[in-house]
Amino acid sequence: MEKPEVLYARMFGNFQLLYGGRPLTGEKMRDTHFTGLMQLLLHHVADGVSRDDLEDVLLGDRDVENRHQALQTIVYKAKRKLKNMGLPDVNYIFLEKGVYYWTRQIPVREDAAEFDCLYRRASECGDEERRLELYLESCYLYKGEFLSTYTAVLWAGTEARRYRRQFCECVEHAASIIRKKEDWGRLEKLGRYAAETLPFSNWESLVMEALMGRGRYEAAEKLYADTVEHYLREQGVYPSARFMDMMEKLGGLMQHSCAVLDQIQRRLEEVPEGESGGYVCTYPVFCGIYHALLRQMERGGQSVYLMLCTLVDGKGNPVREGERKEEMTARLQEAVRASVRHGDVINPYGSGQFLILLINITREDCRIIENRINQKFIVGRQRAGVQYHVSSVICEA
Repeated sequence: MEKPEVLYARMFGNFQLLYGGRPLTGEKMRDTHFTGLMQLLLHHVADGVSRDDLEDVLLGDRDVENRHQALQTIVYKAKRKLKNMGLPDVNYIFLEKGVYYWTRQIPVREDAAEFDCLYRRASECGDEERRLELYLESCYLYKGEFLSTYTAVLWAGTEARRYRRQFCECVEHAASIIRKKEDWGRLEKLGRYAAETLPFSNWESLVMEALMGRGRYEAAEKLYADTVEHYLREQGVYPSARFMDMMEKLGGLMQHSCAVLDQIQRRLEEVPEGESGGYVCTYPVFCGIYHALLRQMERGGQSVYLMLCTLVDGKGNPVREGERKEEMTARLQEAVRASVRHGDVINPYGSGQFLILLINITREDCRIIENRINQKFIVGRQRAGVQYHVSSVICEA
């Protein structure tokens, strides 16, 4: 329960102060000096902050004639703002032996400090069940990156990295205990929270593991496809090897009800989309096809080439991130798909990159395909182009 006489400082996610059950907001909170001062004092409420450190953070390298006087002015204005915000009229900030402290008359509760305490207690706890409770409590207290909009400030960025590392350790330790209990519902909840709180950190692997543990293979397969698409679209990368390994394991676990051959064949058939051109697939599927082709080539008679298409700017460098890159990547995919044959295989390998398996083709035919892609992709005075790398797929007996 929140006590009305306590000042609550939220450091995880967006910085916020609450007193008497209401947030302290308004134009006053937009003052960078005021905000920086409060963040430092409340995060170091026990030990205070030295005058030199406050000056370094708040004044930086600016040419200030009297830095001590400038800091005193910032503190004076902060006290006036705190009073106007509705805090009790006390001496909020005081200087003692070169160190600034927050007043003891208004107690402070900080989520980051509570997280530190829970993390330490969990690390030292000998009872597994109690340790799990402490780790989970720590996880759910972490609501996002420490001072997420202030990570460019050196001290805040350093603390953000520390708390991010500790959060990941809490998730891993909690997941390890839950996994032993085979409590898949709890593991799924933890995985979804971690993936939402710390995006692009591959915590979806916990959700996928939980779904597989509960036998929900179709849901796991959909999560895999959605996650790969999301990572590629937003970051231009694939999820971690751990997540990809989950998909391999899923393939060995999937079971289907007993069926006759014609039913199975109908399920295997590709859903017609009314489009010609190459077959676009995910990377694991692409790998499977590649491996199958290698085995077929052991019998001879096939010539296969692997082509990598990379979106580049006018100077030949990979195009940087941005809305323009997303639009050009989509156009390049369509140009690639329309330029190869129906039996060729395409994988959107990364943002602005495509892998193509060209089957029963010659090196000269590869150059013809490159020209086709260029003709379909390059329009007008467009500076962006495509860089090609082609390699023959050779079966080593």
